[in-house]
Amino acid sequence: MKVLLVNKYFFLKGGAEAVFFETARVLKAKGHSLCFFSMHHPQNFPSSHSRYFVSQVDFIGSPSWPHQLKAAGRILYSLEAGRRLSALIRSEKPDLAHLHNIHHQISPSILPVLKKNKVPVVMTLHDYKLLCPVYTFYSQGAVCERCAGGRYFHCLLHKCSKDSYLKSAWNTLEMSLHNTLLDLYGAVDVFICPSRFLQQKMTRQVEASRLVYLPNFISLSAPPRNPLQPDKNIVYCGRLSKEKGLRTLLRALRGLDARCQVIGQGPDQPYLEEFARRNALHNVTFLGHKPPEEVKAHIRDALFTVLPSEWYENHSRAVVESFSLGRAVVASRIGSIPELVKDGETGLTFSPGNAEDLRAKMLELMRRPGRALEMGVNARRFVQEQLEAEVLYPALMNIYGQALEMDR
Repeated sequence: MKVLLVNKYFFLKGGAEAVFFETARVLKAKGHSLCFFSMHHPQNFPSSHSRYFVSQVDFIGSPSWPHQLKAAGRILYSLEAGRRLSALIRSEKPDLAHLHNIHHQISPSILPVLKKNKVPVVMTLHDYKLLCPVYTFYSQGAVCERCAGGRYFHCLLHKCSKDSYLKSAWNTLEMSLHNTLLDLYGAVDVFICPSRFLQQKMTRQVEASRLVYLPNFISLSAPPRNPLQPDKNIVYCGRLSKEKGLRTLLRALRGLDARCQVIGQGPDQPYLEEFARRNALHNVTFLGHKPPEEVKAHIRDALFTVLPSEWYENHSRAVVESFSLGRAVVASRIGSIPELVKDGETGLTFSPGNAEDLRAKMLELMRRPGRALEMGVNARRFVQEQLEAEVLYPALMNIYGQALEMDR
């Protein structure tokens, strides 16, 4: 089978890209032919299909008004993406398209092109974009589901996009155009939901017959060189933004006899660093962005990792990567996290935003490192039995078969 894989970034930017490239690796290893559609970017990996990629847009830097207008227009509808994808389809003639993260930089304007060319479409959902204009179900420092069910005007009323009326208005228009006026996602034959939690939420927008549960692939990494470390390292790895709960983590770390390494970048970093300075948190180190192998090395040397999220995480890559390395996770009890972090088995959970509860759970594992090791062994076994590609590949083929059958 020739599979067209689509994702807006063609480099390892985040969890969605890790899943995208892991899917490509598995499909190629199983003998499938692949073609790719993405966006040009200086950090892209080489691809023989890059001549079809859409031009780069930057929604953050935006150096000029013409560029800003181009970027804004791309969010709503991209004629360029449609033209370039049509050319790729004519050349490669894929049997099926598997979409990942396409919003904004590519846009769902490619969906009618796929349908017109009779290419069945499968789409893996990495967030809540089909329900929430800003992806996260998180607004003004708290979980928010006001827009679910098509009430997108709440995004504008509450300035959910970058605390800006203009950007929020544009996202409100985007959602109304794509989901209501044009029903672009009606061209998707099957949506892959990596968590049961997301699958249940998506029933508000999509009929249940088009929603299939399938966790994201991950490959087992080499286990820790030393099963226990005497220095009580704790690791957080991910985006530094308010919904990730780092402020709660820093409050929980005050006076704790443990070193916490914070890996990642994001808009909340200046506040977090200033908080750590003002509160003399000498046990917290901000390491910034690190390449994947360095991240793995830090996790291997940790007693456990922590995920203090305060939004609805969807099959957190940070959790499963920690599991694959044989490390337990202390995580907030929210979204899909309890589907992975089984309390007392693969880690410990705490009430979101509750620094005292988080502190107590971290202390519990620090005082009983043997228990942390045991949970890490369980976590690695969980990956081996339920999340490895060899386990999930047959289910992916069934989903592809379902899409092919629906499109006949």
